[in-house]
Amino acid sequence: MHQALPSNALLAALSPEDREALTGAATLFPFQVGYVFVEAGEPVTHVYLIRRGIVSAVAAMADGRTVEVFMVGREGITHPAASAAPVRTYSRHAAQADGEAWKIEVGRLRQLCQARPAIQSAILSYASTLQSELEQSAACNALHRAEQRFAKWLLRCHDRIDGDTLNLTQEYLAAMLGSQRTTVNEAAQALQKTGAITYSRGKITIIDRAMLERTACECYNGRTAEPPL
Repeated sequence: MHQALPSNALLAALSPEDREALTGAATLFPFQVGYVFVEAGEPVTHVYLIRRGIVSAVAAMADGRTVEVFMVGREGITHPAASAAPVRTYSRHAAQADGEAWKIEVGRLRQLCQARPAIQSAILSYASTLQSELEQSAACNALHRAEQRFAKWLLRCHDRIDGDTLNLTQEYLAAMLGSQRTTVNEAAQALQKTGAITYSRGKITIIDRAMLERTACECYNGRTAEPPL
């Protein structure tokens, strides 16, 4: 079975003193799949350091089509730019899997970043990694086959959850990948034929991760960052 990260990697990279200061200013916030943290166009009032679960940033077009822009799991923080200045979000942020996060008000976070530069540095480092991912995704969505992108997306989800099973409908998968449901179904069936996954009624179970990695495009660059020992 896939080995999960024990906690938030950004927090794990901090000194014990900085980690205690940050978590001491936050509250543990449980959430369920579908919970909306912030809608597109709204000001960001809180950020979340994910401890368990997945948050997806989803962009919606005027015709109603949607696509996942990026995901945040226990490797990072939502809206890292809010640690430096007020921001509005360009996408809806919603829970893709049940979980828990440290929730902190942005004004308090900015105070901590000013008083403790190492916290700001860790957040900026994560923001840089996220920006690189966004740039890579632009090329990936334009150039790679649906089956490759689907395999990459499943691996990235797998890196961020406990266990090997995802409960996702065809409609939801299509929205996340910006594809038609028929395209997603064909990609899922192809992966099932290779033995990488089982797929039935919205439930996807990863059976052979190595096979999934061989199928994924070059844009999948491995697991999320492991916390230092």
